[in-house]
Amino acid sequence: METRSKDGTWPSKQPRAVSSTSKEDENFQGQPGICGLTNLGNTCFMNSALQCLSNVPQLTEYFLKNRYLEELNFCNPLGMKGEIAEAYADLVKQAWSGHHRSIVPNVFKTKVGHFASQFLGYQQHDSQELLSFLLDGLHEDLNRVKKKEYVELCDAAGRPDHEVAQEAWQNHKRRNDSVIVDTFHGLFKSTLVCPDCGNVSVTFDPFCYLSVPLPVSHKRVMEVFFVSMDPRRKPEQHRLVVPKKGKISDLCVALAKHTGVSPERMMVADVFSHRFYKIYQLEESLSSILDRDDIFIYEVSGRSSISENTREDVVLPIYLRERTPARDYNNSYYGLMLFGHPLLVSVPRDRLSWDALYHILLYRLSRYVTRPSSDDEDDGDEKDMEGKNSIPKPGNMAGGSSHNPGPEQAGPSSGVAGGSRAPVNNSPGPSHWPQRARRKHLFTLQTVNSNGTSDRSNFNEDTHGVSFSSQPYIAIDWEPEMKKRYYDEVEAEGYVKHDCVGYVLKKAPVRLQECIELFTTVETLEKENPWYCPSCKQHQLATKKLDLWTLPETLIIHLKRFSYTKFSREKLDTLVEFPIRDLDFSEFVIKPQNESAPELYKYDLIAVSNHYGGLRDGHYTTFACNKDSGQWHYFDDSSVSPVSENQIESKAAYVLFYQRQDVARRLQSKPQPGSSDPPAPPTCESLPKSESMDVN
Repeated sequence: METRSKDGTWPSKQPRAVSSTSKEDENFQGQPGICGLTNLGNTCFMNSALQCLSNVPQLTEYFLKNRYLEELNFCNPLGMKGEIAEAYADLVKQAWSGHHRSIVPNVFKTKVGHFASQFLGYQQHDSQELLSFLLDGLHEDLNRVKKKEYVELCDAAGRPDHEVAQEAWQNHKRRNDSVIVDTFHGLFKSTLVCPDCGNVSVTFDPFCYLSVPLPVSHKRVMEVFFVSMDPRRKPEQHRLVVPKKGKISDLCVALAKHTGVSPERMMVADVFSHRFYKIYQLEESLSSILDRDDIFIYEVSGRSSISENTREDVVLPIYLRERTPARDYNNSYYGLMLFGHPLLVSVPRDRLSWDALYHILLYRLSRYVTRPSSDDEDDGDEKDMEGKNSIPKPGNMAGGSSHNPGPEQAGPSSGVAGGSRAPVNNSPGPSHWPQRARRKHLFTLQTVNSNGTSDRSNFNEDTHGVSFSSQPYIAIDWEPEMKKRYYDEVEAEGYVKHDCVGYVLKKAPVRLQECIELFTTVETLEKENPWYCPSCKQHQLATKKLDLWTLPETLIIHLKRFSYTKFSREKLDTLVEFPIRDLDFSEFVIKPQNESAPELYKYDLIAVSNHYGGLRDGHYTTFACNKDSGQWHYFDDSSVSPVSENQIESKAAYVLFYQRQDVARRLQSKPQPGSSDPPAPPTCESLPKSESMDVN
């Protein structure tokens, strides 16, 4: 035999290892409702939703006075055999017993996971999604309608709105009648207009909460690094404002205003792990670039192209690599490690020889690479080199060519700095371009693939010069000793911040009323969700407008902070200004109003579910006003602290709970058990500053 505890719970439902009560709590007596919920592992979303719902006065009174026992619906096929309602009732009774500082909601968590598999385990979830499931589950478990009858939905067909609305609400109540409907359900008016025949369809639909959109900015801020062709200038960090649905060319235009460099002389690349993850074309969409990507914009010559053979200059992607002797297997890429930032370098086609490229790159790296002294390197005239070491024609590559490498000449891809013979290979390619012998080269050059690893011969030579069968990549290979001696790593990593980086771009706050206005504006249906017009007999992209007809006693407003599209996902951290008291809906309700009862359209805030963090991770907390004391508290899992009203409004506000003023007055006027006189009505007042906590 088992005896139910004083707080309404069953001892067998509380596992010994994680009992919801402790010896310390047995003699504890605190304010009812000021009770934390233990985080079972990523269950802060559930705790936040439960604390909000627990502070809805009429719903909590319904469970505390055991009125739910008479209305449990065990045979509803859409319900959960009354188990969700019983588990929630046990939780409310514990929280409002005043005997616990915090409780462990493990039984409730198990029940939720049993009936909603998406909440199984301990993954992160959305508090609004849990709230939606819980409200629906409680409604079906407490539905007073034991056998639902079939109700046919009827269109307005030209009838007056009040007649159609009354019929829709009566039909809804014929199938759905519970404390959840009494407390949270309102009525929409939905108007659809066919764009072809002009047919108008008007229906009235019930709702349990409002999911209102936030005004979305059509601009985005992007941080990029600009790399000038002038080797003396360090890379510059810029913060640019561009259209959210813009193209790569818009990014270049925005940067041109800061640098004075023409957009036609810019190339945009995503740099990741010392290599080019992607080199963008001007017509590509900016939506493919994430905020965490490292975007570099390189200045190139105005006659450059990375792919067109008709341009006078070609742009070569340049990687930096260092040899690792411990794993150097015959100069293969296994013994080479990428380092530093890659470059995009414009090279004239008539100077495409290894020796010319060596001097061009030495010039581009001159800010952080020291040139050898005359004792280290033979003097060489770059102009003389241009004439003698141009790229050989295909016909000259045959045997007997006067340009064949001699004993003192070695191609850079051989990995030999000088004094060794290049490998014998009769096929044309960059590995066998002639190069002047030098006693001291700082680095050697190598053709590689886009990953900067394996050799790749992608140069084709004809009588007109050089063409590329695919994108050429060049690696600058350093010996460890040479790199240590001539390469300044600190200077190479240096950059400067443009003045624009110091500007703080503040997002203007929006009023809650603006979000509601946006919710009630006309919109056109998307292609994925067309409307079947009964007049045209085909699916149409109709215009749709939602209006508020009647509002519930407790209004739940869900701010749609999480934005999901085909191309991007983001969380909107816009500050939404919402009133603590006197939220007036009279301008949004289109049903003819009772002017003698303005409190029917005014609401006071009673709870807020907050979300801190981003898309991948975050934390949920709750602000709630205690129905007995009228004081605001901050619920952070098992921790509960008093707060002042001026701390409630923040960028983290996610789900708002509002109580209609006439309902609040009705509840406050009811005498408490054991009291001869009605108590003074509590109001949600702020505490003195010394008694409140600061919420970060």
